[in-house]
Amino acid sequence: MNLARQEKGKVYLVGAGPGDPGLLTLRGKECLEQADVVLYDYLANAALLTHAQDRAERVYVGRRGRGKYPEQEAINRLLIERANAGNVVVRLKGGDPFVFGRGGEEAEVLAEAGIEFEVVPGVTAAVAVPAYAGIPVTHRTLASTLTIVTGHEDPEKPSTALDWSRLAMSQGTIVFLMGMKNLPTISTRLIEEGLAPTTPVAITRWGTRVSQQTVVGTLADIVQKTGALKMEPPTVIVVGEVVRLRPKLNWFERRPLFGKRVLMTRAQEQAGELAVRLTGYGAEPVEAPTIRIVPPLDWEPVDHAISKIGSYGWIIFTSVNGVSRFMTRLFARGLDSRCLAGRQLCCIGPRTAQELEKFGVRADLVPSDYQAEGVLAALNRRDLEQTRILIPRAEVARELLPDELRAAGAHVDVIPVYRTLTPEQDHRGWRQELMDHRIHVVTFTSSSTVHNFVAILGGAEAVKPLLQSVLIACIGPITAKTAVEYGLTVSIMPSENTIPALVDEIAHHYDGSRAQVTTGALE
Repeated sequence: MNLARQEKGKVYLVGAGPGDPGLLTLRGKECLEQADVVLYDYLANAALLTHAQDRAERVYVGRRGRGKYPEQEAINRLLIERANAGNVVVRLKGGDPFVFGRGGEEAEVLAEAGIEFEVVPGVTAAVAVPAYAGIPVTHRTLASTLTIVTGHEDPEKPSTALDWSRLAMSQGTIVFLMGMKNLPTISTRLIEEGLAPTTPVAITRWGTRVSQQTVVGTLADIVQKTGALKMEPPTVIVVGEVVRLRPKLNWFERRPLFGKRVLMTRAQEQAGELAVRLTGYGAEPVEAPTIRIVPPLDWEPVDHAISKIGSYGWIIFTSVNGVSRFMTRLFARGLDSRCLAGRQLCCIGPRTAQELEKFGVRADLVPSDYQAEGVLAALNRRDLEQTRILIPRAEVARELLPDELRAAGAHVDVIPVYRTLTPEQDHRGWRQELMDHRIHVVTFTSSSTVHNFVAILGGAEAVKPLLQSVLIACIGPITAKTAVEYGLTVSIMPSENTIPALVDEIAHHYDGSRAQVTTGALE
């Protein structure tokens, strides 16, 4: 569905959820994909901006409890100005726009200005953050009511609107949003109004993110515990008996890669599978593409090979890219998979074979060892004398496979169907994260990613200090060998050269030895 584009434009007040990018709603994603302008908050995960088009204007209007920030009136003016210019405007707000997000105020301003708007609800932190901390806000035997309270009222109010006596009499769960600075007042007033000092309290900072931190205590000691840790906003405060369930239900912080930030150096368009699997183990993937996949400079060699495709006895695919680029070119030439009938097809590994199946073709041979040596070993039992073999691959790759096949008497045509280049992107972001020691693991999925990573960072001598406290994970022995040649220490390498195996091995490395993130426990 295309979002409305009118002469006066339209504003979408979109809830970004509590922090985990996966909690954005499908409608919110749709709005971002078609936005001309995105005004986003401090609490809206910046990763969500990748859903917006490159041409979209991105305006940070973050509002924090301390320091300088745009006044609400300035944000309102921006909304009106951009909409009056005929733009589709997305106001991306942390959590839900209408749950202490000032979305109601912004909607009022838009209505008064005659600007069309739509509210896209988001997952509120009041429910999601406790859930990620292992705390259900309601429970059949512990809490039948839920009260959501702002911990930071409008300072211009003449008096508080909170009825502390009624809050203290609650038999259910109380959730305070934006209440960290007022925590001493919150705990004191609840105790003064009759709530037991031993009432359980949990405070979670940066909930639903990999940096989530939870402190558990009671009304009597929670101020002291959080003070010792110098805990700062943003936090969600949960008061009530449901907090006692956390030791049993704490699922998020127990995942093997929780708290780990993993740098992904493979091409941006190929990082999806790796990111999903890392996230599933609790890690935060950090995109740092060091290669860009582009077409060959000249398609003529490929077209020539396609024109005589029937002369080949074997076609060997050594990568997913090799399959997709070759088959796409085949289709562009007006042919389809039927012209491969009678050819023997070999794929270097199961993922490459899966890519081939997308084009309606199954591989005849997938070696158990997913590298050139494995292909050679699998073909060794066959008579290759005078056999014509086609290898669609990258412009620059190891020559072991074609050289050995030629030595066995085969006629081998190697055609480049793609090239790998260094991306023309700003690398300062992830470079700074390495300098700040915020990265725990760097992954390499090919020798090209290693070469370009080192080149981007200024050479081997410049890289070594940045990786002193970082684990290096390589997809296989060839990639690992390249890393070692630069003087890097490879700590993680799976027995199978696949993305799932690589992520499993990273998780296995940390499982059982990860640091305890949760602080505090109820007696």
